[in-house]
Amino acid sequence: MTRTAVFPPFEIVDGARDRGLVLVADHAKRELPEEYGDLGLPSEEFERHIAYDIGVENVTRRLAALTGAPAVMANFSRLLIDPNRGEDDPTLIRQLYDGTVVAGNYPLAVEERERRIERFYRPYHDAVAAMIASVALASGHAPLIFSVHSFTPVMQGHVRPWHVGVLWDLDDRAPHQLIDMLRMDATLTVGDNEPYDGALRGDTMYRHAIVNGFAHALIEIRQDLIADEAGAGAWADRLAPIIDAINRRPDIHKVKRYGSRTGPM
Repeated sequence: MTRTAVFPPFEIVDGARDRGLVLVADHAKRELPEEYGDLGLPSEEFERHIAYDIGVENVTRRLAALTGAPAVMANFSRLLIDPNRGEDDPTLIRQLYDGTVVAGNYPLAVEERERRIERFYRPYHDAVAAMIASVALASGHAPLIFSVHSFTPVMQGHVRPWHVGVLWDLDDRAPHQLIDMLRMDATLTVGDNEPYDGALRGDTMYRHAIVNGFAHALIEIRQDLIADEAGAGAWADRLAPIIDAINRRPDIHKVKRYGSRTGPM
């Protein structure tokens, strides 16, 4: 794991903004700023899913290259602060995660919590918002937002049977198309809002897509399938033509307004 004193909270992988597509990766990396050391954890904990979404950085870079779309990736480990949570979410900064006590997060002063929000969390979300606005301007219509995640094959002793899952909440335009096209491959077990429910108020897709009425989907790929470069490349090769096909649909680039099952907006 690399630590650096100069620590930008996000990375932009630039692309053709007039394509109307934005890639987002909240948990792509496991790095920590130098001042936080290792948060009191042994190095092997940063090899686990608790520190980052294994394989996602490689998948996202390859997808950006194949689709020509820009991507925004968080540069920091989710153990520092989780950008895919609302600011008021109790799991925003984990003190216990899948059996591991994060000593550097416990106890956590209110001032330190706010410091991490201001230095890492908000700049990342500002970058995502700016990219989405830039793509909307360049393309002349509402963008499609595609969020890349991965999940551990076993969580708290439970074996997960899916190869891939698609998470969504209120807007089914992109998710249903994505699920249907993935299920055309009979070798895949595809989860619909598995292994998690996509309805999480305040998460990245809620904040940047649902509130704005933009079509979006969040994909979860099982980590053992993309842990090496070959697996990550194969999954990006599989996903790129599917995303391109969805992105070509006219209804994808219209703003959709709806009520919320996670509460009023």
